[in-house]
Amino acid sequence: MQRILTAVWSLALIMGVTTGCTQQRVQAEKALAKTFITDEQEEEIGKQVKQELEQKEKVKYVQDPAVVEYVRNLSAPIIRQATKDRPGVKWKINVIDDPKMVNAFATPGGYLYVYTGLILASDTEAELAGVMAHEAGHVVGRHSARAMVNQMGLQTVTQLALGQNPGAAAQVAAQLVGGGAMLAHSRSEESEADEYGARYSSGAGYDPRGLITFFEKLQAMQGQSPGIMKWLSTHPTNQDRIADLQRYISQKNLRGTNNSPGQLPAIKQKLGGR
Repeated sequence: MQRILTAVWSLALIMGVTTGCTQQRVQAEKALAKTFITDEQEEEIGKQVKQELEQKEKVKYVQDPAVVEYVRNLSAPIIRQATKDRPGVKWKINVIDDPKMVNAFATPGGYLYVYTGLILASDTEAELAGVMAHEAGHVVGRHSARAMVNQMGLQTVTQLALGQNPGAAAQVAAQLVGGGAMLAHSRSEESEADEYGARYSSGAGYDPRGLITFFEKLQAMQGQSPGIMKWLSTHPTNQDRIADLQRYISQKNLRGTNNSPGQLPAIKQKLGGR
Protein backbone atom coordinates (compact mmCIF):
# COMPACT_ATOMS: atom_id res chain seq x y z
CA MET A 1 0.00 0.00 0.00
CA GLN A 2 2.72 2.47 1.02
CA ARG A 3 4.70 1.58 -2.10
CA ILE A 4 1.74 2.45 -4.34
CA LEU A 5 0.88 5.65 -2.50
CA THR A 6 4.50 6.77 -2.80
CA ALA A 7 4.37 6.00 -6.52
CA VAL A 8 1.19 8.04 -6.90
CA TRP A 9 2.91 11.05 -5.35
CA SER A 10 5.97 10.51 -7.56
CA LEU A 11 3.82 10.31 -10.68
CA ALA A 12 2.05 13.54 -9.78
CA LEU A 13 5.44 15.24 -9.57
CA ILE A 14 6.61 13.71 -12.85
CA MET A 15 3.52 14.89 -14.71
CA GLY A 16 4.56 18.40 -13.80
CA VAL A 17 8.01 18.02 -15.33
CA THR A 18 8.56 20.05 -18.49
CA THR A 19 8.52 18.28 -21.84
CA GLY A 20 12.23 19.01 -22.19
CA CYS A 21 12.94 16.14 -19.77
CA THR A 22 11.57 13.51 -22.16
CA GLN A 23 14.09 10.76 -21.36
CA GLN A 24 13.62 11.19 -17.60
CA ARG A 25 9.88 10.99 -18.05
CA VAL A 26 10.15 7.81 -20.15
CA GLN A 27 12.28 6.09 -17.52
CA ALA A 28 9.92 7.21 -14.78
CA GLU A 29 6.90 5.94 -16.71
CA LYS A 30 8.56 2.52 -17.06
CA ALA A 31 9.28 2.28 -13.35
CA LEU A 32 5.83 3.48 -12.38
CA ALA A 33 4.10 1.17 -14.85
CA LYS A 34 5.85 -1.73 -13.15
CA THR A 35 4.76 -0.42 -9.74
CA PHE A 36 1.16 0.33 -10.63
CA ILE A 37 0.34 -2.56 -12.94
CA THR A 38 1.48 -6.06 -11.99
CA ASP A 39 1.86 -8.98 -14.38
CA GLU A 40 -1.39 -10.39 -13.00
CA GLN A 41 -3.23 -7.14 -13.64
CA GLU A 42 -1.86 -6.96 -17.17
CA GLU A 43 -3.06 -10.54 -17.67
CA GLU A 44 -6.57 -9.54 -16.60
CA ILE A 45 -6.54 -6.52 -18.92
CA GLY A 46 -5.35 -8.74 -21.77
CA LYS A 47 -8.28 -11.10 -21.18
CA GLN A 48 -10.68 -8.18 -21.23
CA VAL A 49 -9.15 -6.85 -24.46
CA LYS A 50 -9.58 -10.28 -26.05
CA GLN A 51 -13.26 -10.25 -25.07
CA GLU A 52 -13.65 -6.77 -26.54
CA LEU A 53 -12.06 -7.89 -29.79
CA GLU A 54 -14.26 -10.96 -30.04
CA GLN A 55 -17.55 -9.42 -28.96
CA LYS A 56 -17.34 -5.89 -30.36
CA GLU A 57 -14.76 -6.07 -33.13
CA LYS A 58 -15.99 -9.53 -34.21
CA VAL A 59 -12.51 -10.82 -35.00
CA LYS A 60 -12.39 -14.27 -36.58
CA TYR A 61 -9.61 -16.69 -35.73
CA VAL A 62 -7.99 -19.13 -38.15
CA GLN A 63 -9.45 -22.58 -37.62
CA ASP A 64 -6.85 -24.58 -39.55
CA PRO A 65 -4.70 -26.21 -36.84
CA ALA A 66 -1.72 -26.50 -39.19
CA VAL A 67 -1.60 -22.72 -39.69
CA VAL A 68 -2.05 -21.96 -36.00
CA GLU A 69 0.60 -24.51 -35.01
CA TYR A 70 3.03 -23.09 -37.59
CA VAL A 71 2.72 -19.54 -36.23
CA ARG A 72 3.05 -20.71 -32.63
CA ASN A 73 6.08 -22.87 -33.43
CA LEU A 74 7.68 -19.98 -35.31
CA SER A 75 7.11 -17.68 -32.35
CA ALA A 76 8.29 -20.16 -29.70
CA PRO A 77 12.04 -19.33 -29.85
CA ILE A 78 11.15 -15.62 -29.95
CA ILE A 79 9.06 -15.99 -26.80
CA ARG A 80 11.92 -17.82 -25.07
CA GLN A 81 14.15 -14.82 -25.73
CA ALA A 82 11.50 -12.37 -24.49
CA THR A 83 10.93 -14.43 -21.34
CA LYS A 84 14.56 -13.86 -20.34
CA ASP A 85 13.82 -10.13 -20.07
CA ARG A 86 10.33 -10.45 -18.61
CA PRO A 87 9.74 -13.87 -17.04
CA GLY A 88 6.35 -13.08 -15.49
CA VAL A 89 4.42 -12.99 -18.78
CA LYS A 90 2.30 -15.96 -19.92
CA TRP A 91 2.31 -15.61 -23.69
CA LYS A 92 -0.69 -16.42 -25.89
CA ILE A 93 -0.45 -16.46 -29.71
CA ASN A 94 -3.63 -15.84 -31.75
CA VAL A 95 -3.99 -15.89 -35.55
CA ILE A 96 -6.71 -13.60 -36.92
CA ASP A 97 -8.28 -14.55 -40.23
CA ASP A 98 -8.10 -11.37 -42.29
CA PRO A 99 -6.01 -11.70 -45.49
CA LYS A 100 -6.34 -8.01 -46.32
CA MET A 101 -4.85 -6.79 -43.05
CA VAL A 102 -1.05 -6.70 -43.02
CA ASN A 103 -0.62 -6.30 -39.30
CA ALA A 104 0.18 -7.74 -35.89
CA PHE A 105 -0.18 -6.33 -32.40
CA ALA A 106 0.34 -7.27 -28.78
CA THR A 107 -1.73 -6.37 -25.74
CA PRO A 108 -1.00 -6.43 -22.01
CA GLY A 109 -0.54 -9.89 -20.56
CA GLY A 110 1.42 -11.25 -23.53
CA TYR A 111 -1.47 -11.64 -25.96
CA LEU A 112 0.12 -11.53 -29.41
CA TYR A 113 -2.15 -11.33 -32.46
CA VAL A 114 -0.99 -12.08 -36.02
CA TYR A 115 -3.18 -11.38 -39.06
CA THR A 116 -3.15 -13.78 -41.98
CA GLY A 117 -2.46 -10.75 -44.19
CA LEU A 118 0.93 -10.43 -42.48
CA ILE A 119 1.71 -14.08 -43.17
CA LEU A 120 0.79 -13.64 -46.84
CA ALA A 121 2.92 -10.47 -47.13
CA SER A 122 6.04 -12.14 -45.68
CA ASP A 123 8.56 -13.73 -48.03
CA THR A 124 10.80 -15.36 -45.42
CA GLU A 125 10.33 -16.76 -41.94
CA ALA A 126 12.83 -14.16 -40.71
CA GLU A 127 10.45 -11.39 -41.79
CA LEU A 128 7.46 -12.92 -40.02
CA ALA A 129 9.53 -13.76 -36.93
CA GLY A 130 10.96 -10.23 -36.91
CA VAL A 131 7.52 -8.64 -36.78
CA MET A 132 6.42 -10.97 -33.98
CA ALA A 133 9.64 -10.25 -32.10
CA HIS A 134 8.99 -6.52 -32.49
CA GLU A 135 5.50 -6.92 -31.02
CA ALA A 136 6.89 -9.01 -28.16
CA GLY A 137 9.22 -6.09 -27.49
CA HIS A 138 6.23 -3.83 -26.87
CA VAL A 139 5.10 -6.19 -24.10
CA VAL A 140 8.56 -6.54 -22.58
CA GLY A 141 8.94 -2.76 -22.65
CA ARG A 142 5.58 -2.35 -20.85
CA HIS A 143 4.50 0.09 -23.53
CA SER A 144 0.75 -0.39 -23.06
CA ALA A 145 1.15 -0.14 -19.30
CA ARG A 146 3.08 3.09 -19.75
CA ALA A 147 0.27 4.41 -21.94
CA MET A 148 -2.22 3.55 -19.21
CA VAL A 149 -0.22 5.41 -16.59
CA ASN A 150 0.29 8.35 -18.90
CA GLN A 151 -3.16 8.61 -20.48
CA MET A 152 -5.75 7.04 -18.21
CA GLY A 153 -5.15 9.29 -15.24
CA LEU A 154 -4.08 8.81 -11.65
CA GLN A 155 -7.50 7.83 -10.38
CA THR A 156 -8.02 4.90 -12.77
CA VAL A 157 -4.54 3.39 -12.44
CA THR A 158 -4.52 3.87 -8.69
CA GLN A 159 -7.87 2.11 -8.35
CA LEU A 160 -6.54 -0.69 -10.52
CA ALA A 161 -3.37 -0.98 -8.45
CA LEU A 162 -5.24 -0.96 -5.13
CA GLY A 163 -8.00 -3.29 -6.32
CA GLN A 164 -10.62 -0.70 -5.36
CA ASN A 165 -12.53 -0.82 -8.65
CA PRO A 166 -13.50 -4.32 -9.86
CA GLY A 167 -14.48 -2.88 -13.25
CA ALA A 168 -11.23 -1.00 -13.80
CA ALA A 169 -9.68 -3.71 -16.00
CA ALA A 170 -12.75 -3.77 -18.26
CA GLN A 171 -12.75 0.02 -18.43
CA VAL A 172 -9.08 0.11 -19.42
CA ALA A 173 -9.60 -2.68 -21.99
CA ALA A 174 -12.50 -0.82 -23.62
CA GLN A 175 -10.38 2.31 -23.90
CA LEU A 176 -7.45 0.36 -25.34
CA VAL A 177 -9.61 -1.23 -28.05
CA GLY A 178 -11.92 1.70 -28.76
CA GLY A 179 -9.20 4.34 -28.74
CA GLY A 180 -6.60 2.31 -30.61
CA ALA A 181 -4.11 2.77 -27.78
CA MET A 182 -3.05 -0.87 -28.06
CA LEU A 183 -1.78 -0.22 -31.59
CA ALA A 184 -0.40 3.30 -31.41
CA HIS A 185 3.03 3.74 -29.84
CA SER A 186 5.39 6.68 -29.61
CA ARG A 187 8.47 6.96 -31.80
CA SER A 188 10.75 6.04 -28.89
CA GLU A 189 8.63 2.97 -28.11
CA GLU A 190 8.71 1.83 -31.74
CA SER A 191 12.49 2.26 -31.76
CA GLU A 192 12.84 0.29 -28.54
CA ALA A 193 10.59 -2.48 -29.92
CA ASP A 194 12.72 -2.58 -33.10
CA GLU A 195 15.81 -3.21 -31.00
CA TYR A 196 14.09 -5.89 -28.94
CA GLY A 197 12.84 -7.43 -32.19
CA ALA A 198 16.31 -7.57 -33.76
CA ARG A 199 17.84 -9.00 -30.58
CA TYR A 200 15.14 -11.62 -30.08
CA SER A 201 15.21 -12.64 -33.76
CA SER A 202 18.96 -13.10 -33.64
CA GLY A 203 18.80 -15.01 -30.37
CA ALA A 204 16.17 -17.31 -31.90
CA GLY A 205 18.39 -18.02 -34.92
CA TYR A 206 16.55 -15.84 -37.44
CA ASP A 207 18.31 -13.22 -39.54
CA PRO A 208 17.61 -9.95 -37.62
CA ARG A 209 17.60 -8.08 -40.93
CA GLY A 210 14.26 -9.73 -41.69
CA LEU A 211 12.52 -6.86 -39.94
CA ILE A 212 14.41 -4.40 -42.17
CA THR A 213 13.50 -6.17 -45.42
CA PHE A 214 9.88 -6.25 -44.26
CA PHE A 215 9.93 -2.50 -43.58
CA GLU A 216 11.52 -1.82 -46.97
CA LYS A 217 8.94 -3.98 -48.74
CA LEU A 218 6.02 -2.16 -47.13
CA GLN A 219 7.54 1.19 -48.01
CA ALA A 220 7.77 0.10 -51.65
CA MET A 221 4.16 -1.11 -51.58
CA GLN A 222 2.85 2.00 -49.82
CA GLY A 223 -0.52 3.09 -51.19
CA GLN A 224 -1.26 -0.21 -52.91
CA SER A 225 -3.37 -1.74 -50.14
CA PRO A 226 -5.47 -0.45 -47.22
CA GLY A 227 -4.02 -3.28 -45.14
CA ILE A 228 -0.50 -2.00 -45.68
CA MET A 229 -1.58 1.53 -44.88
CA LYS A 230 -3.00 0.23 -41.59
CA TRP A 231 0.43 -1.09 -40.61
CA LEU A 232 2.14 2.13 -41.63
CA SER A 233 -0.39 4.24 -39.72
CA THR A 234 0.46 2.47 -36.47
CA HIS A 235 4.10 1.68 -37.25
CA PRO A 236 5.40 4.73 -39.19
CA THR A 237 8.40 3.54 -41.18
CA ASN A 238 10.97 5.82 -42.78
CA GLN A 239 14.61 5.68 -43.85
CA ASP A 240 15.82 7.07 -40.52
CA ARG A 241 14.09 4.27 -38.63
CA ILE A 242 15.54 1.66 -40.99
CA ALA A 243 19.02 3.21 -40.72
CA ASP A 244 18.78 3.22 -36.91
CA LEU A 245 17.89 -0.47 -36.91
CA GLN A 246 20.70 -1.31 -39.34
CA ARG A 247 23.13 0.56 -37.10
CA TYR A 248 21.89 -1.25 -33.98
CA ILE A 249 22.25 -4.68 -35.63
CA SER A 250 25.79 -3.81 -36.72
CA GLN A 251 26.85 -2.36 -33.36
CA LYS A 252 25.52 -5.36 -31.43
CA ASN A 253 26.92 -7.78 -34.03
CA LEU A 254 23.55 -9.53 -34.25
CA ARG A 255 23.44 -12.55 -36.52
CA GLY A 256 21.08 -15.29 -37.56
CA THR A 257 21.31 -17.99 -40.19
CA ASN A 258 17.62 -18.58 -40.90
CA ASN A 259 16.62 -16.32 -43.78
CA SER A 260 14.77 -18.85 -45.91
CA PRO A 261 11.09 -19.26 -46.77
CA GLY A 262 11.05 -22.55 -44.85
CA GLN A 263 7.48 -23.83 -44.50
CA LEU A 264 6.02 -20.39 -45.23
CA PRO A 265 5.07 -21.07 -48.90
CA ALA A 266 3.06 -24.14 -47.88
CA ILE A 267 1.25 -22.17 -45.17
CA LYS A 268 0.51 -19.33 -47.58
CA GLN A 269 -0.93 -21.85 -50.02
CA LYS A 270 -3.23 -23.11 -47.28
CA LEU A 271 -4.38 -19.54 -46.77
CA GLY A 272 -5.07 -19.08 -50.45
CA GLY A 273 -1.95 -17.01 -51.15
CA ARG A 274 0.18 -17.25 -54.26
